This record gives sequence, C-alpha cells and structure tokens, in this order.
Amino acid sequence: MTGYLTTHVLDTARGCPAQGMRIDLLRIDGDTRSLLRTVITNADGRTDAQILPADQFETGTYELVFHAGAYLDACGTPPEDPRFLDIIPIRFGMSHPTHYHVPLLLSPFGYATYRGS
Repeated sequence: MTGYLTTHVLDTARGCPAQGMRIDLLRIDGDTRSLLRTVITNADGRTDAQILPADQFETGTYELVFHAGAYLDACGTPPEDPRFLDIIPIRFGMSHPTHYHVPLLLSPFGYATYRGS
C-alpha cells in the first residue's frame, strides 16, 4: 500500500464544513521546516486532491498549519484583537506507507484533532 495524506475541517460552532480555509503542509527535518504546498478547503471542508499524494509520500514528521483566524474573519465571526485562535499548527509523524487523515474540528475558542480514517 502506498501512503497519502488528507484532511477535513468542520466548523463546529456553525455546524458546517469550513469552506475556504487555507492550509499549509510542511515537512520537518530537525530544525528545518520546508513548505511543500498550500491548499484551500472546498465546500465540503476537504481539499480537492490529497494534500500529500501517493507519488510524493515519504515517512517522516510533518506539520499542517490551519489558518483559522482568516477563516473565522471571512465567516463574520465577531473579531477579537488578537483573536484567541489564529494559526493552528498540528505536527505529526507518518511512519508507515498508509492513508493518514488529520481532521480539524474548529470553533472560535477551541479545536480538536485525531488520526482519522
């Protein structure tokens, strides 16, 4: 089996998928962070393609950076200065060539993630 990476972002405060959220994927090698790609969530809160497709998959340490503050601003969530949640980095390891799914459940004052399927 070849590995790949996906995500799904749900806005739990509004009860809907988080459409239009920017997500950056970085590879972590020691102290070096390398941006691999930037994607935007679609109407279902997913990306149109795998964030890290099978032909580019490598085991290692990665980080998904969710731009939650800009998303909340665009949705009309009452602003704060500074916003409680702005940038949400989730660092994780991929140790086997399999499907990794890293979802984000988001509200203006909290978030949760897990290894999905």
